[in-house]
Amino acid sequence: MRKLEGKTVLITGGSSGIGLATARLFIAGGARLAITGRDPDRLTAAQQQLGDAAVTIASEAGCLNDIETLLTRVKQHYDKLDVLFLNAGIAEPTPLEMTTEEQFDNIMRVNFKGVFFTIQKALPLLNPGASIIVTTSITNRSGTPNFSIYAASKAALRSLVQSLALTLIEHGIRVNAINPGPIDTEGFNRLPLPGEVFQAIKNDIEARSPIKRFGAPDEVAKVALFLACEDSAYVVGEEIVVDGGMTLVCLP
Repeated sequence: MRKLEGKTVLITGGSSGIGLATARLFIAGGARLAITGRDPDRLTAAQQQLGDAAVTIASEAGCLNDIETLLTRVKQHYDKLDVLFLNAGIAEPTPLEMTTEEQFDNIMRVNFKGVFFTIQKALPLLNPGASIIVTTSITNRSGTPNFSIYAASKAALRSLVQSLALTLIEHGIRVNAINPGPIDTEGFNRLPLPGEVFQAIKNDIEARSPIKRFGAPDEVAKVALFLACEDSAYVVGEEIVVDGGMTLVCLP
């Protein structure tokens, strides 16, 4: 059964990792979609993978002008939306003593401000019964010393999902979140850390994970499909954890 047959979808941050895996799964489920990304090479590669069922649009997630342009282009292609998956985000180390105002503003602009205003400006395009899905992170519930700004931005999203779920449910629009743990994505592997430090962190995560491995983007995509389709019609304002049990152990 193609659970998204005839549905239109916008996925931000859809050119790699969780976003791209979700785009592939949604197309297999019958959806037509648009994806965004910042890197033109990754967008081109994603377009080649997804084919004619997808429109790729270069867009900065935290830039209001780009958000408005993005939604204008989506309207030109599809008129209305049934699913809005807000997956774009950035993560970088921000040790307390070394974090700059520019880093702080950039992380919060992309991870929080961009999500809020994309939802606001997408409202006229959303059909009754639409589903909004936001990517948060397990860092939003644990102390994360060297990624404190990233973790705070994701905690802000968790709160936003709860508030907007109550605001929008009277319009027939559901808002929920996916809370991924350690997922083996290009974004994770591009963290700006020395090689030996990165490998030590990765080994430590795998050792402490109850499932003893990183998750795959496809495993998160399957949860996104659940939240996007009618299977989750009675799920409102929830944050579904996809972490192999990591939040059941002490972190960090």
